[in-house]
Amino acid sequence: MIDALIPLLSLIALEVILGMDNIIFISILADKLPEENRNKLRYWGIGLAMVMRLCLLAVISWILKLDQTLFTLFDIEFSGKGLILIGGGLFLIYKSTKEIYHNTEVASNGGLPVTHVKSFGKLLTEVIILDLVFSIDSIITAVGMVQELWIMYTAVIVTVVIMLIASKPISEFIRKHPSFKILALCFLMMIGLALIAEGFHFQIPKGYIYFSMGFAFLVDIIQMKVIKNKVA
Repeated sequence: MIDALIPLLSLIALEVILGMDNIIFISILADKLPEENRNKLRYWGIGLAMVMRLCLLAVISWILKLDQTLFTLFDIEFSGKGLILIGGGLFLIYKSTKEIYHNTEVASNGGLPVTHVKSFGKLLTEVIILDLVFSIDSIITAVGMVQELWIMYTAVIVTVVIMLIASKPISEFIRKHPSFKILALCFLMMIGLALIAEGFHFQIPKGYIYFSMGFAFLVDIIQMKVIKNKVA
């Protein structure tokens, strides 16, 4: 039992770290909805992510085939997984860039950022697209770490529960602090770039990305405290 506990905890920790991308993306999209629908989008988005991952585990043999080369172009081998990562990365960069533009665009009414309210269905579709990309990446990563299916199923369920608990506080924090929202969007752009690079077989260690963004987050907190003390 102890032998199974270590890989289970390791996989849960990895899944939670990878799931942060998903939470941040969903939180930023949820901010476009009226207050009463924000929790609904978060729960639906994270819930669908769990369903996708459990379904992908049920067809694990097909998922593993996504790593097989489909074609070669300019001496670069492209697989099903690679194409999905490239497409997902481009989508993430596009969405992040668009959100940064909207959040830095100044409206004439008091200089506030322009907000664009969208339909729940359209935002949920965007969440599903990213859920699929992150789920495939997550499952293939999980297969590389453990062999037992029950460990993968358990890790997915536990991770989703943690994500559901953490999603609202993270969403509220990002919504109340615009500077952190821009930082989160820049983080998503970096993740999108990393996905594209991985699709071209150029690995950017995720640890570098998380460390750099963690450092930027710390600097932002210190700056916010300094400004607060000066105002006081």
